[in-house]
Amino acid sequence: MNPWLICILFLIFSQYFLELCVSLLNIKALVPTPPQEFADAVSPEDYARSQQYLRANTFVSLIDNTAVTVITTLFLLAGGFNAVDVWARSLGFGTIPTGLIYIGALLLLSLLLNLPSSLYTTFVVENRFGFNRMSLRIFIGDLLKSLLLAIVIGGPILALILWFFEHSGPMAWLYCWIGVIAVVIVLQYLAPVIIMPLFNTFTPIADGPLKEAILAYTSQQNFTIQGIFTMDGSKRSTKLNAFFTGFGRFRKIVFYDTLTEKLSEQEIVAVLAHEMGHCKLHHIAKMLFATVLHTGLLFFLLSMTLNNNGLFQAFGMENISIYASLIFFGYLFSPVNLLLTLVLNIFSRRHEFQADRFASKTTGSAENLISGLKKLSCTNLSNLTPHPLYVVLHSSHPPLLERLKALSKNRF
Repeated sequence: MNPWLICILFLIFSQYFLELCVSLLNIKALVPTPPQEFADAVSPEDYARSQQYLRANTFVSLIDNTAVTVITTLFLLAGGFNAVDVWARSLGFGTIPTGLIYIGALLLLSLLLNLPSSLYTTFVVENRFGFNRMSLRIFIGDLLKSLLLAIVIGGPILALILWFFEHSGPMAWLYCWIGVIAVVIVLQYLAPVIIMPLFNTFTPIADGPLKEAILAYTSQQNFTIQGIFTMDGSKRSTKLNAFFTGFGRFRKIVFYDTLTEKLSEQEIVAVLAHEMGHCKLHHIAKMLFATVLHTGLLFFLLSMTLNNNGLFQAFGMENISIYASLIFFGYLFSPVNLLLTLVLNIFSRRHEFQADRFASKTTGSAENLISGLKKLSCTNLSNLTPHPLYVVLHSSHPPLLERLKALSKNRF
């Protein structure tokens, strides 16, 4: 058997069994009573619901992962990748249009493969636990808008990558790296203005005590913002959230309308202070720099595996091409990507503790952030006792219990 095929199958099933084991361990880590720190924030009934919610989502995820793994394996062994390539080539376009069609077709098949679980999660699981407010019309609209953005934005980026690797020789990976990073930075400025309004409505926060408290805090911290907005997150879900978007003087504070309904004025300012801490402590710039390095490594390793004859034989391909190399490289890169993600998550979790301390120090108290985080977690039915291995593999945030303990030790 082709050694590259053995390697690919090993990676596919290793990832599947790793996810299976971690998910089962995460379920096993559930405890029957809430941690003592949450005795004042969650009732036994709501705590039981949070565990049922975790079990339901884990069940759907495991079914989806099993189906995807089996179908992907059968598709590979049956020559599906080659069949799509033969069809794309039969249309008679040049290599770059053919590459766009080939990759687009495979991504569309992947989307269709994951669509049933997405529908079930949204309209069955989220409905059962009182989160979903999304209609089928909004779901389909979001899907179509996402596809349109993938074509309008992703298509030209992919075409540029294919062109560089076809015409720029050994330094193509460097040109791709520079080009993609430039596009990503531009999109960071365009997303709040053009892309995000396609999905949600952003309304300037009304004059009143909350706005005054936010402006007083940002002024005290010499933090320039372009505006404070609420977002109609409630048209899709009852879950709570808040975030910053944009850079420099174009920064905007965005609160889900559900958050302003559930949290007090002081708690909202504390959550804002945490998010501001990420900016003040340069976490966003650091993570962006890490992403730049991650992208550069990806393109460099890709350049070393292009047009590998053995790899193409493993996928049953009749023709070698740059565009198919991109797809096949994704399978080989998965273990490297996992290791890089683990490292990035370590720094991200550390940043969360630092942002918590910043919020406590600059607001003069940890109490409002503690109570706000408790409400966020309990309202969203978050898992309060995740397994340590699950945290290591998947969590960019520390378990809330650890954050609360850290905040309690550093009260201001």
